[in-house]
Amino acid sequence: MAQALKLVLVCIIVYGCSCKTNSPLKETATLNLDEVSGLEYVNGTLWALQDSGNKNKLYQLDPKTGEHKSFTIKNSKNNDWESLASDAEGNLYIGDFGNNDNDRKDLVIYKVNSGKPERVEYTIHFSYPEQTEFPPKKSKRVYDCEAFFEYQGYFYLFSKNRSIKGDGSVNLYKLQNKRGSQKAQLMGSFITCNNNYRKCAIAGADISPDGKTVALISGDKVWLITNFKGDDFPHGTLTPYEIGELTQKEGICFIDNDNIYIADEREKNIGGKLYTLKINDLKTNN
Repeated sequence: MAQALKLVLVCIIVYGCSCKTNSPLKETATLNLDEVSGLEYVNGTLWALQDSGNKNKLYQLDPKTGEHKSFTIKNSKNNDWESLASDAEGNLYIGDFGNNDNDRKDLVIYKVNSGKPERVEYTIHFSYPEQTEFPPKKSKRVYDCEAFFEYQGYFYLFSKNRSIKGDGSVNLYKLQNKRGSQKAQLMGSFITCNNNYRKCAIAGADISPDGKTVALISGDKVWLITNFKGDDFPHGTLTPYEIGELTQKEGICFIDNDNIYIADEREKNIGGKLYTLKINDLKTNN
């Protein structure tokens, strides 16, 4: 049987979806980590983390082999690490704000020096001022987050809609990058798509080094936000791009202004890969 037909049958059987064999993703390595939920590229080094159920570790990845070196972050706890970000100075930020049940009151971001990644330098505790019940009614469970980035001294957090609607509705929140506790500021909302939660819910985000493009990811799509003024991302141009097979893609980060790393979690021998994606190819092929 031809390889392309095998791929289509696997996709239909495992995920109940149709998938493209001409994906713009280029696989670079099989990872020795099963649940990569955050990626960040800092000063020529690719970093990763894993989500709830895993240890409080950061990983330096070799993008050619998938091998890694691990660092235990001693004064931290992995409640549900979901995303990784960095600032202009090369510091790393761990987003411990996964909130599937919308019942957490201990949402936190950890700052880590990428040159000495064994300890947290400071923490940012935050809450959503619109949330008054923990958990709220099932129709109002919109306080999960798996995607953020740091830009010019602020964090930008993209929510997931875990309400009974389960669509691609996104709330964008803003936080100052400073130690202590604060309430997140709701900047606006938008919808990625409506057809399927797994295809529409945002699981990772990053901003390009030149600050002109935001990339968001779900199971089989990348959205690029462009043409925004300042940090008014909700009113920029949101463009979706299909990237092929539906897997649990959660890690995304810019290498430079035109190239991106993407990682997916391993499920039943599917996924667990590191990919590259070129934005110019993405725009040309869609």
